[in-house]
Amino acid sequence: MHVIAAKAVCFHEAAQPAFRTYQQQIVRNARALADGMKRNGFRLVSGGTDNHLMLVDVGAKGLTGKDCQLALDEAGVTVNKNTIPFETRSPFQASGIRLGTPAVTTRGMKESEMAAIADMISEVLMDIKNLDAAHVVRQRVRELTARFPLPY
Repeated sequence: MHVIAAKAVCFHEAAQPAFRTYQQQIVRNARALADGMKRNGFRLVSGGTDNHLMLVDVGAKGLTGKDCQLALDEAGVTVNKNTIPFETRSPFQASGIRLGTPAVTTRGMKESEMAAIADMISEVLMDIKNLDAAHVVRQRVRELTARFPLPY
């Protein structure tokens, strides 16, 4: 019965007007993040996004998804390595990273913060071996997330 109760709570929440507003902001944030990544010279596999996530082709810049995931983790930014269409690398290395916006939207971030996040991601990836640069970005990430604490 707990599963049925959980579904009932979920459906009730999804039926609220605030949930629709939240979902719309997630998509606006994803589009802003995608635009920021493109502005910084990265190719998005689909050219953009119509939902909450995007797949960035880092292989076109000579990077692996795995290296990007590790470097961004060092900077306090969570992404996932991901294969891309017509992948030439092992799935353990991959040529892409997957970015999403629900977590930052839950914190209350909007489009201007997505532009800043895209810049931080790009800064780390353009000098991927530079741990000092990653640590500088980590401090900026901490400052940003301190302005938008988790609502729970």
